[in-house]
Amino acid sequence: MRGFLLQRVVFCLAGLALGGLATAAEVQAITVTPSGSGARAVIALDGKADYTLFRLKAPERIVLDLNDSDFVADLGLPASATGPVQRIRTGHHGKHAVRIVFDLASAASPRSFLRANADGKSYQLVLELGATTTASTPTVVSAPASTRKVVVAIDAGHGGVDPGAHGPRGTLEKNVTLSVARDLAKAINAEPGMQAVLTRSSDSFIPLKRRYQIARQHNADLFISIHADAFRDRDARGSSVWVLSPRGKTSEAARWLADGENRADLVGGVSLDDKDDTLAAVLLDLSQGATMQISSAVARNVLQALAKLGPTHRGHVEHANFVVLRSPDVPSILVETAFISNPTEEKQLASPAHRKRLAGAILDGVRDYFDAAPPPGTWFAARATQRGEKHIVARGETLSAIAQQYGVSTARLRQANSLSDADDLRAGAVLMIPTG
Repeated sequence: MRGFLLQRVVFCLAGLALGGLATAAEVQAITVTPSGSGARAVIALDGKADYTLFRLKAPERIVLDLNDSDFVADLGLPASATGPVQRIRTGHHGKHAVRIVFDLASAASPRSFLRANADGKSYQLVLELGATTTASTPTVVSAPASTRKVVVAIDAGHGGVDPGAHGPRGTLEKNVTLSVARDLAKAINAEPGMQAVLTRSSDSFIPLKRRYQIARQHNADLFISIHADAFRDRDARGSSVWVLSPRGKTSEAARWLADGENRADLVGGVSLDDKDDTLAAVLLDLSQGATMQISSAVARNVLQALAKLGPTHRGHVEHANFVVLRSPDVPSILVETAFISNPTEEKQLASPAHRKRLAGAILDGVRDYFDAAPPPGTWFAARATQRGEKHIVARGETLSAIAQQYGVSTARLRQANSLSDADDLRAGAVLMIPTG
């Protein structure tokens, strides 16, 4: 899974935003035709749109993001390969944005321009995908072959004989969660440096404990359980994000230490089976503490992203002893996408477009976290090192650990941030990571 190389270039159209706001546009059609040794793609739009275009390698792809846009309901895609273009994929990307991915058989250097049609209202976005030359896109991030993708396990709540909650019009939670989970997995797999694992990909029943075990078996960096809330008061509304409660942490630790099969397993890469009870308890507590800290940070990011789509239920991350949140070493969050018992929110959850927007918002929150705190050895960590990105200090982190994470010396990290030996490292502080 592990080799990854990104080449990225951003093409921004000046003058397309009116008063700082882009006019909403709908993608009406996508066509691809041969053009010399490459191909020409034409995206028909019913209005102006800001866009971002970039290139990914391993495998070769051209990715086009259109802001403040959507797809026409009956959008058709070319069924056969043309030139280097093997396949075209589409999806939503964050709030009110869409993504078009061109999967390529060989490297292609993209050029683009937007032209107005004769009516002055509709437009064509033209992409020229020519053979790569020495004057092609400059490399921004060249990650070592040893870097790995972050793995995100996605759990569609309920399923099979367990339908979950149901809305006034009969919408079943298990169907909503599976749709959002699939959309989220598709979006994650289209991102550089990320890979999704689904606990279920069909209408099947999976025991609760088994769900987080799947995440552990895949060495997931994050576990996300998708649900749709319900309440007797149909006015209850808004999304929410949950993490494990301290009480849940304590009770789960006791269960883990008492279970011989659990102790024989690895927790955070360490076996507890050959440790005495005191040492095992300390090691487990350290692992759980770090896991819960990351879980809370991710949950805050996801809640903030969901708030851009509509109201949240309480406005802060909530805590509970849900079984699926009990992994001792995989950061875990549970997302209640909305109240399926609320007629208005049930209608939204029944909309494929809205479910894709929910998936996009969750992805935004997750991506923001990994950008700020990349796990060691990942594509995100390699990119941060080469770009000189920022690191947000988490509670309990040390300067030496952060330096090791990014592959720089503690002295260089202190120098880059004007820190003396006597300076304390505060949670929430932002550190600049030196490059080179």
